[in-house]
Amino acid sequence: MSEQVDLTTIPISPEGGNQPDAAEDNDQTITVFHDKDNFNVKHPLSNKWTLWFTKPASGKGDNWNELLKEVITFESVEEFWGIYNNIAPVSELALKSDYHLFKEGVRPEWEDPQNKHGGKWSYQFKDKRAINIDELWMHTMLAAIGETLEEEEDGEVMGVVVNVRKAFYRIGVWTRTTGRHIPGRGDGDVAGGKGRSPEKGKEVLLGIGKKFKATLKLGQNEQVEFSGHTESAHSGSTRAKAKFVA
Repeated sequence: MSEQVDLTTIPISPEGGNQPDAAEDNDQTITVFHDKDNFNVKHPLSNKWTLWFTKPASGKGDNWNELLKEVITFESVEEFWGIYNNIAPVSELALKSDYHLFKEGVRPEWEDPQNKHGGKWSYQFKDKRAINIDELWMHTMLAAIGETLEEEEDGEVMGVVVNVRKAFYRIGVWTRTTGRHIPGRGDGDVAGGKGRSPEKGKEVLLGIGKKFKATLKLGQNEQVEFSGHTESAHSGSTRAKAKFVA
């Protein structure tokens, strides 16, 4: 696999920006920046990612598993933009809809084995008209697939989520742990808390929170909050008491 592409060099859309000069073209290599339709080279991502969608419930009897739909899995920058440019933007989704972008093989559910010991950083935008939710969600996805929310050895970020609700938009980053190692998990993972002290676990999670906050372009006085999935499940709400803030 070729070297991981630096996503900061990727324009908002392959259709504009960062286009190489014609003199740099050659007969063998045609990237999406040379020709957005006839490229023959892809920029692979470090992980495969799957996009999921939760459609609004039609009644109280709807089952969560029936509302959650797997959309598509991709593994390159080009595939990401092809998907992104052909799905409805967040600003046009119906109320109670969600997008979930998770590493392949991880379902966007608390009960998934790779999520059940984890938690999430989140922030609610209560003044929906004052923000560009499409841009914020796009940059959050790019930060996830570009592996810029954490250090390479952390292995914490499982996925990112955006929720569309009547009173707010909410964006979240799901992590594998809550900052402490779970002994005897036996899942074979070498990342996500194995061998970490509680202090190091907290440091790793706070680092992710700070990067997430920067991605959302929040002010100094605005805070993102971290809560564990277990606490959220017990409280019956996605808004459990914050464990950390950043």
